[in-house]
Amino acid sequence: MNHVIRSIRSDEWAEVRELRLAALRDPVAHIAFLETYEEAAARPEGFWRERAAGAAQGAAERRQFVAVGEDGVWGGSVTVLVEEAGSRDFFGGVVERRQGHLVGVYVRPEHRGSGAGVTGALFDAALEWAWESGLGRLRLFVHEKNSRAEAFYRKAGFVPTGVSVTGDTGERELEYVISRA
Repeated sequence: MNHVIRSIRSDEWAEVRELRLAALRDPVAHIAFLETYEEAAARPEGFWRERAAGAAQGAAERRQFVAVGEDGVWGGSVTVLVEEAGSRDFFGGVVERRQGHLVGVYVRPEHRGSGAGVTGALFDAALEWAWESGLGRLRLFVHEKNSRAEAFYRKAGFVPTGVSVTGDTGERELEYVISRA
């Protein structure tokens, strides 16, 4: 792998924005993300600055990891959100325990596949940070029709819980978890 995996820096808001917009142009973005390209593109610079600062190195509530290529281009990203027991999640459900929630998983098409190792390296960094932060469990949701992502999550050690939520379209998001050994 020819990428450096690291936390983002708070001043990298433009790179955060560019990668998010690229993710929202992906052919499966409509089943992988909870916002559209148009919504994200319309957000002001201040939103992106705040988003980067809130997930940068040193932040305790969330951390965004990126794979930076030799050319400086970000090849992919994953974010861990810390969910506190009793808080509400994206779907309006009550979080039962303190845990991490993996979101915003995206790897550019040219960096995908087991040979590239980018997705696995991003997940390794996210898990390491979560465990070091005292989280004993991480979860994520995957759309029932996103078989490519589902296969990777299983390979990475995540298991289905049987919990699902139904979105506005009537399609389900399936919860997967991994616990600290």
